[in-house]
Amino acid sequence: MVNRVEKLSLLSEMIAFAKYDKDIKNIEYNFLLGVAKQLDISREDFDYLIEHPVTYTHLKSHSERIVQFHRLVLLMNIEQEYDEENKSSGVIKLYNFGLRMGLSHESITKVLYLMESFPNKIVPPDVLIDIFKTQYN
Repeated sequence: MVNRVEKLSLLSEMIAFAKYDKDIKNIEYNFLLGVAKQLDISREDFDYLIEHPVTYTHLKSHSERIVQFHRLVLLMNIEQEYDEENKSSGVIKLYNFGLRMGLSHESITKVLYLMESFPNKIVPPDVLIDIFKTQYN
């Protein structure tokens, strides 16, 4: 199970990811707020994290890292109106976040490749888990 420090780190990481194009759009803010609620983080703590990020804490659980990577994939694709420059920088940033989490580069690459073939570029959780299971075994 993820402790409070890890939860704040996860959320802080997602906020940093959303800020890669400088501004957090309303749709991204609402998505992140929903994740905060899932993690039992108050709105006050969430709003504080936007201006005061916490230090990254590496998740010990491989499954929790996969869940976090999936959240980042969803966050990246939630804003449909990316221009090509923002899209490619978002993919690179997502790839680097995945590597930093200790996920295999083969799995990350496969997810990013397959993402293009799904509606709204949202990889279903079961497909994502299968990709990482295959690489993890």
